[in-house]
Amino acid sequence: MASHITIRRRVIRVLIALLLSALVYLLFWPVPVQPVAWRAPSDEGYSGSFARNNRLSSLTITDLGGRFGPEDIAVGPDDLIYTATHDGDIIRIETDGLVSVFANTGGRPLGIEFAPDGNLYVADAYRGLLMIDRTGDVTLLTDQVDDGSSIRYADDVDIASDGRVFFSDASTRFGAQANGGTLAASVLDLLEHSSNGRVLVYDPATMRTQLFADGLTFANGVALSADESALMVVETGTYSVWRLPLDGSPGEVVIENLPGFPDNINPAPDGTFWVGLVSPRNPLMDRLASRPFFRRMVARLPESFRPAPTRYGLVFRIDDQGSVIETLQDPTGAYALTTGAVTHPDGRIVISSLTEPGLGILLPSVSE
Repeated sequence: MASHITIRRRVIRVLIALLLSALVYLLFWPVPVQPVAWRAPSDEGYSGSFARNNRLSSLTITDLGGRFGPEDIAVGPDDLIYTATHDGDIIRIETDGLVSVFANTGGRPLGIEFAPDGNLYVADAYRGLLMIDRTGDVTLLTDQVDDGSSIRYADDVDIASDGRVFFSDASTRFGAQANGGTLAASVLDLLEHSSNGRVLVYDPATMRTQLFADGLTFANGVALSADESALMVVETGTYSVWRLPLDGSPGEVVIENLPGFPDNINPAPDGTFWVGLVSPRNPLMDRLASRPFFRRMVARLPESFRPAPTRYGLVFRIDDQGSVIETLQDPTGAYALTTGAVTHPDGRIVISSLTEPGLGILLPSVSE
């Protein structure tokens, strides 16, 4: 009997020691984030302009030949669809649906955009700003700003008619390559919420890279307005989209309190913009917005226990003042982590994703 009591006592001591160790770990273990308190707006969910619908449920999926993560899309001068994939390939979808490799960046290409001269500009999260010519040759344009700071998370890109290239550097704190990839680095940046993202501008005439805007919480998609008077910039961490005039006058938030995390923004033919919501908002993280201490504890959790994106498909279209024109949704998340959309000249809407193994295609008869 005494031996059983002794064993129970030992087991209890071990359990107490394990619990104390776990508590000490959660409270004091060093983490790379230094969370900043902020106030998340009250989540209105899928209501009003974002009332649920199933307009994305009729997507046709184009296979990427074993690749995944077609994060952004561009229509080439040949009217073919190009997309950037997780393994570094820029792939081209031929008219017969077959996939061919146009180029490989040697990094993680995210935003892509063709210039009027037919060259493709790429924001590569690992390498910086790249240019790919018509033959597929890749040139590094810049991986550093004139002030000496490194570009650690190039994210999206657009090109002005005068040749200047505007692109986002999502996080100057958490580089994508140094922190386990684009998704892992973005989670760290959003946990910290220290507003260290920025937008840069590269001038090919001078080969200089300068700051255009900073103080953004995960600067993401960028797109010039039709008249090139302003740059539309997605700020993922605050669920909002900015309009930043190119003449340097103060910018303004044109849409805020979105029901999810906005990602890319791409111009539509009529001067409006497609925006992707990669995932619904996380209620726990919104509640912890003003509690940096607890967000630091979340950062100490194993990755499988941290908040993760929820599968839900949603892209929407706005004008340059932020008015919502339409939303395309799939609440089932059959095609999920939707980063954005592009309208093809033939009327098809092409949907991109952070993780999916294919591109979503919405035919004109379905999208109307």
